Amino acid sequence: MTAETPVTVQIPVIDLELALSDDAPDDLLAAVRAAAEQIGIVQVVNHGVPQEIIDDFHRSVGRVLALPREEKEKLASPTGHPYRGWRQWPDDFGRLELERINIGQYDNADDALAAGLTPEQADLFSHVNVWPEQEPGLRERAFRYRDAVTEVGHRVVALYAKVLGVPAATFPLGDNGYSTFLVNDYPTWTHTDTAADQEKLLLLEHADGSVVTVLHQEGDYAGLQGQRPDGSWQSVPILPGALQVFTGSLLANWTEGRLRPGRHRVVSGGTVTRRSSAVFLYPDLDTVVEPLPPFADPDESDFEPVSVWEQASGNVQEYLQVFGRPEQVAAWREGRPYIAEVAR
Repeated sequence: MTAETPVTVQIPVIDLELALSDDAPDDLLAAVRAAAEQIGIVQVVNHGVPQEIIDDFHRSVGRVLALPREEKEKLASPTGHPYRGWRQWPDDFGRLELERINIGQYDNADDALAAGLTPEQADLFSHVNVWPEQEPGLRERAFRYRDAVTEVGHRVVALYAKVLGVPAATFPLGDNGYSTFLVNDYPTWTHTDTAADQEKLLLLEHADGSVVTVLHQEGDYAGLQGQRPDGSWQSVPILPGALQVFTGSLLANWTEGRLRPGRHRVVSGGTVTRRSSAVFLYPDLDTVVEPLPPFADPDESDFEPVSVWEQASGNVQEYLQVFGRPEQVAAWREGRPYIAEVAR
């Protein structure tokens, strides 16, 4: 291979238990390191989450998403919070691109205070979670699933420390870090006016602002795509039992860019609804993220310190400034539910 020969970076499927063991093969660890440094996405199997926990949650949330729209409208955030409850996301023509359920880390401010947050931090959760009466077991299943995949995220961060040759405790993710949780439901795209040579984007390309994000996906097509270093896109296959882990911008910051944020997007396709659930993991709210000593450039850094608290407390305003439609902004300011108009 010459120096000019391009290297095709693949999103590897990693046996997590084996990779963390003392007997991990060198080629396995090399694949983890290459993916972490160049594409920021891995798929993990043998990750320790029982399939029953994954299936129970997704069957339960699937029953909620299958409810008639007039029933789901009752599950919108009562205060118009864009990161609580149910909502639909239409494109500029009113065509449904995405249906979403957001679940806060705590159900309310009292629960956050009981968990040890300060009153100011607990105020983030004064906008309550919305649980459907039609599916009384969803809350328990959702939090059980979240806790299980959170552990996977911590183990993958420890694996990244291993392949970078630093102690597992280098990355201060913490045992009680901040997290967010959502379910995305992508409809089949049946509109025929989409140009044949263009893929319809149901979720625009982006990298997450987390340390890592742990995702589960299901459907009949590989609509999730990760971006290679050359800007091209690679589909992330749907593998039964696998979880996808994306590097977020905070982990890139900690490593002075050594680890690449996983840029990704979702395109339409398939004959059944595509669904994914994502848990976004952050350090404690009082953490300021900046390059850590093993990676920091002593002369000049390209990374500014990031306050997790400022990021978390400002995310609603930032979202509304970038994506909020006038009627959604008005609903938020008036503290009432927002229901998007969707073409029937």
